[in-house]
Amino acid sequence: MSFSAVDHGMMGRALQLAESGLWTTTPNPRVGCVLVRDGEVVGEGWHERAGEAHAEVHALREAGDRARGATAYVTLEPCSHHGRTPPCAGALVAAGVSRVVAAMTDPNPLVAGRGLALLQAAGIATASGLMESEARELNIGFVSRMTRGRPWLRLKAAASLDGKTALDNGSSQWITGPAARRDGHAWRARACAILTGIGTVRDDDPQLTVRGVDTPRQPLRVVVDSRLETPLTARILSGGPVLVAAAVDDENKANSLRAAGAEVLLLPNASGKVELKDLLEELARRGVNETHAEAGFKLNGSLLRAGLVDELLLYLAPCLIGHAAAGIFNLPALAALGDRQRLEIRDLRQVGEDIRLIARCR
Repeated sequence: MSFSAVDHGMMGRALQLAESGLWTTTPNPRVGCVLVRDGEVVGEGWHERAGEAHAEVHALREAGDRARGATAYVTLEPCSHHGRTPPCAGALVAAGVSRVVAAMTDPNPLVAGRGLALLQAAGIATASGLMESEARELNIGFVSRMTRGRPWLRLKAAASLDGKTALDNGSSQWITGPAARRDGHAWRARACAILTGIGTVRDDDPQLTVRGVDTPRQPLRVVVDSRLETPLTARILSGGPVLVAAAVDDENKANSLRAAGAEVLLLPNASGKVELKDLLEELARRGVNETHAEAGFKLNGSLLRAGLVDELLLYLAPCLIGHAAAGIFNLPALAALGDRQRLEIRDLRQVGEDIRLIARCR
């Protein structure tokens, strides 16, 4: 299928609109729509939040009668099922559009090609695959949840150039500068959940909320705490929803945490630790698309060893701390270099005085 320069330009605009819902659509995907008739944009829209109108509906409302005979550019295949809102494929048919171009088919098994099939059955010309990689990146967490049954896990760490995240005495604030910290909060804001461990809660007493960035909601905060050792005075227990994942069934401790506002979930494995794979699958069942991990080297290492880390978000400060300081990952010694974890560098840029590196696990 070949697409024109106009097709590319209009889909680019639809993707730009979809990005407007970057922090608000969870658990739904981020979707944008542009309606074009006789070379003129007659309607635009994006999905803003779950339970409200989808992108196509917003665009159709703006277009009115001008939608008849128009081409609809949509970043995700129009839905064909009744959820909290009516199916968008049916709305496009009723409006009389003549062509629908989707960036990608919907990975949701409830849709998965059915939306385009419904449009084709109504005599509407359809095409998909235009700027698909860009659309997939925008909804990488939604795709992960639908196809793998777990969220996309992005692990964030701030370190010195020699890979150290804290002094030997535990001091870690602040290795990186204010610009990098603001950027890190923007990544927190787009996530559905923020994951940390009991060591970080004990040592740093973080809030793990989004600050300094305008956001309509705070992500769910999740603490991996095998023995239910989260202090009842911990700052993470205030400021929004908190889930404590445990491995020990201690009803007294659990009830105390519940009284402090936390939800406690028991997910033990055979080693007496929290089964991290089960935790991520539970988060997916709750509609979590992207999980943002900010933890210490022990939990970071456990996530990496379990094959659960999809992406690294590393901020590297122009300084050296020394070999005795804490590293990013607690990993076993390798017998051969061939066993090393390979990464794919996706982005490298300077943020303030620091370097931000985004890499994906191969």
